[in-house]
Amino acid sequence: MNKQRRKLLQIGGMLGVGAVLFPYDIAARALDRAKLSKFGLQLYSVKEEMANDAAGTMRKLAQFGYKQFEGFDGGKGILWGMHPAECKSLLSDIGVEFISSHADVFKNLDAQAEQAAEVGMKYLICPYIGAQKSIDEWKNIAERFNKAGKTLQSHGLKFAYHNHDYTFKMLDGQLPQDILMENTDPELVDFELDMYWSHVAGYDPLEYIAKFPGRFKLCHVKDAEPEGGNAHDRGVLLGTGEIPYADIIRKSKKYGMEYFVVEQERFVGTTPLKAAEENAVYLSKLKV
Repeated sequence: MNKQRRKLLQIGGMLGVGAVLFPYDIAARALDRAKLSKFGLQLYSVKEEMANDAAGTMRKLAQFGYKQFEGFDGGKGILWGMHPAECKSLLSDIGVEFISSHADVFKNLDAQAEQAAEVGMKYLICPYIGAQKSIDEWKNIAERFNKAGKTLQSHGLKFAYHNHDYTFKMLDGQLPQDILMENTDPELVDFELDMYWSHVAGYDPLEYIAKFPGRFKLCHVKDAEPEGGNAHDRGVLLGTGEIPYADIIRKSKKYGMEYFVVEQERFVGTTPLKAAEENAVYLSKLKV
């Protein structure tokens, strides 16, 4: 046997072994995937508990494994009546980062931004704007977002918008969410994709994130049961619905997603605190 033929046989043998081992290599890489190190909770998920005892509720949530909080204005301001120094001390004590808050971004924005900056928030988020009647109205909303973003930029914060399903419903042949994406300044405006709302509206969350890389830095993680008439009534605990979060979370990171925030608004056979605990358990075991 000449040297050239012997060499070819050796190469072929190695390729054969590689072909056999390749599936096991894939499996090994899957096993090596890291768990999600940090995830947050939108505190609206436990709004009644927050109203009764904000500090005590936040301590309980930290014990569940949440390392990040996203707030909301529950009628006492974005810090629920706490002074920024008091809130910051609490967060330091329980080891949680306050990343953002939903807020009325069109009212007293400078004052809210000062509070948010003092406790280390990165975002103030418009949680709801309502469906508009025309494309021009959506463009006007985009300009209002830019203006709010400019104000927040002066405080070292950034503006973001949280969608519902209405921005994923066609209007005059265009998608309102696209209008917002295309008419806002990326230097001033980010977006928080509520994956549940895009999903029940018929849009794949991951595909939409990939369509606008770098624009979605935060997301709401909540699951949807496979069947349901009203889009508002399909929310279920994470891991019990049809949204493939392990795949979405892993792949969305390469498009710029940084913050994964649990939100639970529907409670069947459970309580808000118990749901928060069970959702934390799910995410803490998720390999991405």
